[in-house]
Amino acid sequence: MTAPFDDLDPSPDLSDLKPIVRRAPARAMPMRLSIVLRAIFAVLALGAIGVFAIPARAEAPMRLRGDVTARGDVLTLGDLVENAPEAALQRPMFRAPALGATGTIQARRIVEAVAAAGLGPVETGGRAQISVLRAARRVAAPEIEAALKRSLETTFAIDAKLLAIRLDGEAPVLLAPLDLDGQAAALDLSYDPRTRRVAALISLGERQASLRVSGVAVELREVVVLNRALARGDRVTEADLALERRPREGTPPDALTVPSPGEVAQRSLSAGTVLRAGDTAPPELVARGEMVTLVYDAPGISLSIRGISNDAGRLGATVSVLNATSKKVVQGTVVGPARVAVGPAAPQRQASAAANPMIR
Repeated sequence: MTAPFDDLDPSPDLSDLKPIVRRAPARAMPMRLSIVLRAIFAVLALGAIGVFAIPARAEAPMRLRGDVTARGDVLTLGDLVENAPEAALQRPMFRAPALGATGTIQARRIVEAVAAAGLGPVETGGRAQISVLRAARRVAAPEIEAALKRSLETTFAIDAKLLAIRLDGEAPVLLAPLDLDGQAAALDLSYDPRTRRVAALISLGERQASLRVSGVAVELREVVVLNRALARGDRVTEADLALERRPREGTPPDALTVPSPGEVAQRSLSAGTVLRAGDTAPPELVARGEMVTLVYDAPGISLSIRGISNDAGRLGATVSVLNATSKKVVQGTVVGPARVAVGPAAPQRQASAAANPMIR
């Protein structure tokens, strides 16, 4: 009996068999390298065109500026022309006017100077010329006077608070470059105490700017001045008075130096008047013909009676009073409004009244 698998080849030929391959799912194929390179080149080309196009578009024509202010001795291209090349902005073109002075430059000259420098044309905008002002620091009379006062204090030990300097000639002005911003100093000072003549060299920096000045030192004094006009009999208030420094030579010897509010004007006075002794006085506390109270004080005794004053009087004045009861006339001292003291206590009452401002 033949076995069932005897006809099979014990060594089968496997050469025709192929391996089983598992295929991955489909996916997008990568761009070819040539396409990527072409895209990058296009972007770079566009960027390069933009870089070169922006300066060309931003480059504006050079134009003449309007009127200018010079801060130095020389006017540069940047001072005179707008849109000038950066490298040529500081190129010197013209000399500036003197300190504080104003000058003009013809537009034609500026255009020719720029063209000669090989920098191209300049649009003038129809201007025939431009005006140039040279900026300067101005040291005027108040600053000069302050410098002289400081030097008088340090050199001659003079109290400059009560001193004024009357400078000779028209008001002097020292012109200096703007960068000299220090305090003005008075050098080479001379002073004659007899004539009060003063002279010095006003200087800035290390004598970089200087001016010779001279004048007269005027002594001042503080006096009382009226702020408003007063009619006779007007009461003077604190707001009506002010202390001002005036030249001693021009003020009266009896000018008041201490304000006295509460007094009354003895005559009509205009605003700005320097008050003198007698222009004001304490108010009258007793009027002529006024009913007053006569007071008598003594140790252990205090009396008061009514009377009629025969005189007008201020605080401390002596007036005669008619005793309304006895019809006798007595002398007394005004110690308050409508009050007259008689007897040994009158001086004490007067002093007490003077110390109390409420009774005035």
